[in-house]
Amino acid sequence: MDYNFSAPPTALWPGQAPSPEKSSQILIREYPHRAIAIASNSHALILRHSTTTSEHAANGSLTPLSSGRQRSAASDKVTAKCMVEFSPTSDKLLADYRPLTPRPIYGTLGLISIERDVFLCVITQASRVATLRPGETVEKIEAVQFFCLNSAEYDDVVALDLYDLESDAASVYGQGLGRRDVPVEHPCQELQKLLGNGTFYYSTDFDVTNRMQDRPADAAEFDIDNFDESFLWNSYMIRPLVQFRSRLQRQERVALDGSRILTSAIRGFCRSWAIPQTSAPLSSIKTGLPSYLTVISRLSCKRAGTRFNSRGIDDDGNVANFVETETTYWSPSGVVFSYAQVRGSVPVFWEQAAGLLPNQQKITITRSADGTQPAFDKHFSELEQAYGAVHVVNLLSATKPGEYELTTLYRLGVQNCPLSRPGGDQSRDHALLRETEYDFHAETKGPQGYVAANGIRRYVEDSADGFAYYLAQESDDVAHSKRSLNGHKQRRYVVVLQQEGVFRTNCLDCLDRTNLIQTIVSQMAVEAFLGHRGERAPSDFWSRHANLWADNGDSLSKIYAGTGALKSSFTRTGKMSLAGAIADVRKSATRLYYNNFTDKARQITIDTLLGRLVNQAPVVLFDPISDFVAGELQRRSSEFSTNEKIHILVGTFNLNGRTDGIDEDLSAWLWPSELGSIQPEIIAIGFQEIVELNPQQIMNSDPTRKQLWEQAIKRILDHHYSRDGDEKYVLLRSGQLVGAALCIFVKASVLHHLKNVEGSVKKTGMSGMAGNKGAVAIRFDYANTPICFVTAHLAAGFANYEERNRDYATIDQGLWFQRNRGIADHDSVIWFGDFNYRIGLGLEAAKDSVKRRNLERLFENDQLNLQMVAGLAFRFYSEARINFMPTYKFDVGTDEYDSSEKARIPAWTDRILRKGSNLRQLAYNSAPLRFSDHRPVYAIFECTVNIVNEKLRDKISREVYERRKAEVGGDTANMVGNESDDEDLIGYDAIEPGLPPASSDRQKWWLDNGKMATSSISPPKPENPASQTILNPKRPTNPHLPTDEPDWVSVPRSESRLSSFSSMSTSPYEHVNHSMMLSSSASSSAPRKLPPPWDPSALPGKVGRMQITEDAKNSQLDGGPPPPPPRRQTGMGPGPASTSPAAAIQQKRKPVNKGTPTTPAGSKLAVSQDQPPEKHKPPPPVAKKPAHLSGPVSPASSISASLASEATVHGSGSSLAELPRRSMSSLNDSRSALTESIASLAGRNGSAREGNPPLEPPRRTNTTAGVVTQSRMAAAGGVPLVGLAAASQERKPQLPARKPIMTVPVASAQKQAPPPPAPRRPAVAAAAVDLLGDDGGMEMGGWEALKPS
Repeated sequence: MDYNFSAPPTALWPGQAPSPEKSSQILIREYPHRAIAIASNSHALILRHSTTTSEHAANGSLTPLSSGRQRSAASDKVTAKCMVEFSPTSDKLLADYRPLTPRPIYGTLGLISIERDVFLCVITQASRVATLRPGETVEKIEAVQFFCLNSAEYDDVVALDLYDLESDAASVYGQGLGRRDVPVEHPCQELQKLLGNGTFYYSTDFDVTNRMQDRPADAAEFDIDNFDESFLWNSYMIRPLVQFRSRLQRQERVALDGSRILTSAIRGFCRSWAIPQTSAPLSSIKTGLPSYLTVISRLSCKRAGTRFNSRGIDDDGNVANFVETETTYWSPSGVVFSYAQVRGSVPVFWEQAAGLLPNQQKITITRSADGTQPAFDKHFSELEQAYGAVHVVNLLSATKPGEYELTTLYRLGVQNCPLSRPGGDQSRDHALLRETEYDFHAETKGPQGYVAANGIRRYVEDSADGFAYYLAQESDDVAHSKRSLNGHKQRRYVVVLQQEGVFRTNCLDCLDRTNLIQTIVSQMAVEAFLGHRGERAPSDFWSRHANLWADNGDSLSKIYAGTGALKSSFTRTGKMSLAGAIADVRKSATRLYYNNFTDKARQITIDTLLGRLVNQAPVVLFDPISDFVAGELQRRSSEFSTNEKIHILVGTFNLNGRTDGIDEDLSAWLWPSELGSIQPEIIAIGFQEIVELNPQQIMNSDPTRKQLWEQAIKRILDHHYSRDGDEKYVLLRSGQLVGAALCIFVKASVLHHLKNVEGSVKKTGMSGMAGNKGAVAIRFDYANTPICFVTAHLAAGFANYEERNRDYATIDQGLWFQRNRGIADHDSVIWFGDFNYRIGLGLEAAKDSVKRRNLERLFENDQLNLQMVAGLAFRFYSEARINFMPTYKFDVGTDEYDSSEKARIPAWTDRILRKGSNLRQLAYNSAPLRFSDHRPVYAIFECTVNIVNEKLRDKISREVYERRKAEVGGDTANMVGNESDDEDLIGYDAIEPGLPPASSDRQKWWLDNGKMATSSISPPKPENPASQTILNPKRPTNPHLPTDEPDWVSVPRSESRLSSFSSMSTSPYEHVNHSMMLSSSASSSAPRKLPPPWDPSALPGKVGRMQITEDAKNSQLDGGPPPPPPRRQTGMGPGPASTSPAAAIQQKRKPVNKGTPTTPAGSKLAVSQDQPPEKHKPPPPVAKKPAHLSGPVSPASSISASLASEATVHGSGSSLAELPRRSMSSLNDSRSALTESIASLAGRNGSAREGNPPLEPPRRTNTTAGVVTQSRMAAAGGVPLVGLAAASQERKPQLPARKPIMTVPVASAQKQAPPPPAPRRPAVAAAAVDLLGDDGGMEMGGWEALKPS
């Protein structure tokens, strides 16, 4: 990180507002849609509420919730949805916006929905309170404001903070509306009070939710994704914006982070003291800058609450009043120190009721010890994972019954916790969980008073030495990469030491006693840090340290109990005064008031802020275009990403605690001959026993030795890579765990590819308490490929292979990086180090094999090989073939194996293993360095890494963005078009492949750019060329019913273009466009276009045929009848020519099958054998399909009111604009001929013409809804429409009659009575008969093809 050292010490003046570059402006637009914009200098974040919110899943899915029962309103969660857009600022973008407040804002805390209103929370007043080191500042929130996104109702509600009231604006929104006569309480008033009470802090420079050790040492910017939600108090409100950010493209994420709009807020305490050089413990001759001493406390929000409303533990392992407090010190000399402690309620299930008498509140245990243990174990398991070993300091009284009961349960939980059980025969001092019971009141009861509390030092000093502290130092490397400017030196922090354990302190409230003890522990850690550097701090420094901790105690006490901490006067001055005692009495009385009368309301406000109320749902943000772009880029990732090969040199060396090899030539190990002309991009070096592992060293880490070896390696690399074209190496990061150390060197030119560099350690010695055994790991992302290096020193001893297996499992499962990343979460993993696996042969047999160079026999008995084959260690890891002699144990300075009395068996203890499909090993060998009893081992790898071309990706991203924006019409948060349901569906594709995407009022899946959708389904080819494939008419109309019927059947080809119509399936799910069939061959298998779904409103008033009756008294018509539709039949008898075009079409039809029809049973017409064939008889009437499923409509003139109300006759395929009226004589002749022909039919049975068996006429069905007709018996032998049940006339929907195109004479329409049955017509007019009238009481709700009766 490059720091600006010009910041003056006055930057810590209290009350100073953040710098202007950290502020933004909030704007509003009222018309056409209310929208709020947060604008920085370069970008704007625009939010607009969506009024189409409905009961949809809160996770962004637009699938409605289906439920078998109706839910009550109280159980519904109404999800508020808002559109969001992040764009570069421009005059056009913000042209319609005006300022919402006259002053700038300093960050956004998020969105919250209250009573169906959505509010945006922004910081309106803040002051700088801390500087951890230059470039890392912390601000305290002084005031916030909530702005409503969907309503102007609260625009003129007066703000709560006095600062706003004194401003020139008469209202929060600056509209000058004046205050209302009747005050309206803002729905967020209590939240506004809570967030502005001075206990919330934020930073736009670094991740304030994580301690310094858990942040990158030299990160110039922080990643919002790394926030620790345990301490992120606005997590519920900011989560929608963080999720939106995660869907943005890289350059947009960088711009959003750089705008400092999104804010992470913690609750607790934070303050810095600037230490002048005269009082600084570490003097610096480089600059005149002061040092910074900071105390920062982070209160957990997982079990947040007030004193008597939040006690003990919950089932998730979260405890009340859990606080992480970190003491940091920065010196201009380039040193950063950090030490963390935690406090928290007793981790058992207990409650305490508020009472009016002090110290008389009864403690109630609510769960047994056995029922508590799972939550207890989970709590300490998470602590161990986050901090390492845990030392509990319990300050509860042993004489008060309630506190003693808690202590007893606490002790029992520690004893039964797996972390408290040491391995083997070791003592409890070597367990990961230890407990110290220190009765604070009893220890400080004597004449010394609270000074006696320093006696805690002797109980915790051993653990304090083992836990160490976090230490980082500036490293000056001349970077010749592209990131450096003119080769100037860049300051980078290198981690020297890490804290490996934590003290967990508690009393009853974890306030007064706890804060005093933590102050002492913090002082011990600072003293250890200074002592290791040979420095001492003056009294002025310790006075500032004590005041910071006293302020910390007061702040935490106000949050939890309502008042400042007791005993704070002693914490500040080191002695208890009378005034301090009186102040404590006053504070105790004030606590009783708050705890009894105000804490419940405060608890509800806290739960609202954290989103824990019943039916409280988070706001859902959607950016339809960005969401689509993200998915499209993921699909097209191969277009902008490439694979490159890099080389990695890995070396491991057990130094046996020796330093005499530092000045030797290490070239055989660090520059092996197998490299040739290759210069590796990465060099990873691991050491074991870098210091002598004696009892004084195993609990502490001395970075001096590691730094000496780093310098030695750097000299060797600079010497060998000094030719023209060679690049210099820089130390990327190093880590140390007592004797184990890991150093990563990289070429300067690849630094721009590396990001997210992190380190971690895991102790395994003495069950994890000691660092004599364990592992050091460093991980980073090389472009888009995550790589992890682990150097380990496992348990020694010939027969201890099972303990080595356990050490491996402990490291593999217990070593974690940031964002909960483990070793397995990497594409490439390389383990190397002294694994201590031996060869299972006797001494003589092993030496004989070594002498004969029988490596095969040695490897067959190698313990590591056997454990890997059995799957007991290093599963899924690989090792190259070993072609070198065992590397342990040699006589120092010789090539002879151990000749001492212990006579160690030669073994390959030093190994290098790999995992990852992108790793290919090129070399594996040992180097002849003889100053240790081990030989160093090295390996060379070729690693394939994925590198993204950011410029090309950005180009594709912009292209996809613009294209998608054009497709959806610019529906974003800033659009000005009319609002509709369309915005809900933008960007949501089909839920499954092959299905259409969601439709809306504007975008319909069945319309393709305004055209009807086309079907791509073609009938399968028949096996017999003489047949054709049609839909199976026997399939059930309900497609969801199980059936054995096939979808398609084969029938003989017909010469008639319409002969196959009767065989078509008429399922409502399989619509057939007859006009298309008429225009092409009936046997064609080309795809057919499907019509839209059935729409009753688009139908004429009556679709059907004219009624045929013997009564002809109502047949006196003013005009000729309309042309009839074609009859669906297999033959047509000859007769006089008709003037209707339909008659001409019918005359062209050829007879098919003179005898019995040969169509399949499923579609064949039933043939009656009762009547002999008659010549010159008309064919039986056959039902035709409704007009709305026929070809284009050709309405004829409406001749009478009867016909106009009953039928609108459609043409057979051609559109007739207007038909000439027929003369009355011609009409009468046709009617009489038709009457004579039909009257001759016995029992109304039709007969086939010229020898054909008589066909049964179908039953006539009225397919037109909405017209009540006369009920008559169906004709004998009538064929009903397939698959549709009869419906009562009362249930038929009433449809309005469609107006005909031709005009109807008004007088004629008025004088017509309700239509009686039409008269029979002579046979000469048979071709013009409409056969779809009503034959009886049988009615159907749809149309289907003919089926045998």
